[in-house]
Amino acid sequence: MYLISAYFDDACAKTLQKLIDRVAAASGNTFMIDNKVPPHMTIASVETKDENDLRSYFETLKDCISPGKINIVSPGQLFPYVMYVTPVLNEYLMGLSQEITGMTDKIEGVKTGKYYRPYSWLPHITIGKTMSQYEMVKAFEVMQQYFVPMEATITEIGLAKTNPHEDIVRIEL
Repeated sequence: MYLISAYFDDACAKTLQKLIDRVAAASGNTFMIDNKVPPHMTIASVETKDENDLRSYFETLKDCISPGKINIVSPGQLFPYVMYVTPVLNEYLMGLSQEITGMTDKIEGVKTGKYYRPYSWLPHITIGKTMSQYEMVKAFEVMQQYFVPMEATITEIGLAKTNPHEDIVRIEL
């Protein structure tokens, strides 16, 4: 599995990393840290047998996508085991989703996950993953104490492998 993800300006990335670290410390769940998962928002999750085709098409995105602003407004949970924060789905994010999915749809042998297609996608930034019920409660307590809505700028798009996270290429916008 490969992820095409958005990465944030330094100030936002530091704030999100602090939330990840605090959730890990309070809950004891260190999945995000152990797997070296940086603060990011997955735009598309794709399956392919040929990484090179995907990489070639991915690199064409630098001419199609520009930086954009988003507002991260609320924590949330994907039951049973994910804590996240979520942005408002604005015109910029929808365009990003459509542009990236349009690109992946052109590549023979690449399949985009059904929950990462335009109008089926829930934009979110994972703060904790593979959490037990107890860990989720602790994570929620951290979010109640420390989460504050923020504005962020998407400054990079990246292609990565998962578990553990491994960047293949990142493009500065």
